[in-house]
Amino acid sequence: MSLITLGINHKTAPLDLRERLAFTPQSLPEALLSLKKLAHIDEASILSTCNRTELYCVTNEDNDQAIIQWFSHFHGLDVSQIKQHIYLHAHEETVRHAMEVASGLDSMVLGEPQIAGQMKVAYATANEIGTVGQLLGQLYQRAFAVSKQVRTDTDIGSSPVSVAFAAVSLAKQIFGDLSQSTVLLVGAGETIELTARHLHSHGVSKIIIANRSVERAKKLADEFGGEAISLQHISDHLHRSDIVISSTASPLPIIGKGTVERALKQRKHLPIFMVDLAVPRDVEPEVNDLDDVYLYSVDDLQSVIEANMDNRLQAAEQAHEIIDSQVSQFLNWQRSLGAVDVIAQIRQNTQDISSDVLNKAKKQLAAGQDAEEVLEFLANTLTNKFLHLPSTKLRQASQDERDDILDIAQTLFIDKSTNKNDKKTD
Repeated sequence: MSLITLGINHKTAPLDLRERLAFTPQSLPEALLSLKKLAHIDEASILSTCNRTELYCVTNEDNDQAIIQWFSHFHGLDVSQIKQHIYLHAHEETVRHAMEVASGLDSMVLGEPQIAGQMKVAYATANEIGTVGQLLGQLYQRAFAVSKQVRTDTDIGSSPVSVAFAAVSLAKQIFGDLSQSTVLLVGAGETIELTARHLHSHGVSKIIIANRSVERAKKLADEFGGEAISLQHISDHLHRSDIVISSTASPLPIIGKGTVERALKQRKHLPIFMVDLAVPRDVEPEVNDLDDVYLYSVDDLQSVIEANMDNRLQAAEQAHEIIDSQVSQFLNWQRSLGAVDVIAQIRQNTQDISSDVLNKAKKQLAAGQDAEEVLEFLANTLTNKFLHLPSTKLRQASQDERDDILDIAQTLFIDKSTNKNDKKTD
């Protein structure tokens, strides 16, 4: 069984392609079941965020091309449109990559913590659908453990440089004092929650949270003394908003050019700062053509988040050392799985022989045969039966000059520390 990862991310594919290759929460169950049905795919999971879409699979045959074709065709694209943007990791590199992703080492913002939570959701979804088995399950659990260790043992999270923090920092650069600004947050997930916390710490007191579930929006808004609205009412409140930060899982834009134009007229063309953190985008790209609107996408934040990285780069080196050790442990664990089946077979064969000989011994006792003779029969018969096949194979190995097999047999069956020939006499 081999692990593979196939995907695209912010380093290999532009935003418009990442949008087209993203999986929505609604499409994920169907996608997982469809992927699992591919020939030679034993386990499958899908991680889809604003910056990456990755397929993690366990396969018993080299079928990379089939997975690439599935990935492109599921989204209605031709393989030629995505092939140059795809990366592929096999086995050991898959293990390393998963641990690096979970630890935030492969993120646009080095060390950002949200990705670990997103991976947990990806694992939970695949586990619920039934496409995750022993190997992927163990990979995810180890990746989560490594992520926790990296955050505990290094300073990877000491400097707040998440995408959410970058968005707030950019807003502060433009507006200066944020305490007088009204902020509209679209969505109520982890990224928006983190954004709200950063805004609150910068003195923003007027926060409006729009979400498909108003109840969830209200729960988050109550933490910061804000107000909650539904997505359908964004157009009624957009003119009040100096800053708009959006991050939902909607497959289609939520804020269109016409809506923003009407809001600008109501604001008498006071500028609106907008950050679209979603993939696919929540704000129509044409909004950027309007005067008095400053629209930034996740890719535009790259220059902002490059600041405050020195500590994290140093911590990343320590994190890679932790990951190197954990990759070795995972591979050793996987190699040990091969021994499990062999041990189980040996135990079963041994138990079958023991049961057969024991039954014969019991019959001899029931027939009145001397107990000492029965015990001697039991011991000799068990010894002969247990050693018959190994003895035959070892004699053949000796004839074939297979010294390696003889050496292994000595390692397995001869404890030299208790060998009488090795003991010194007084």
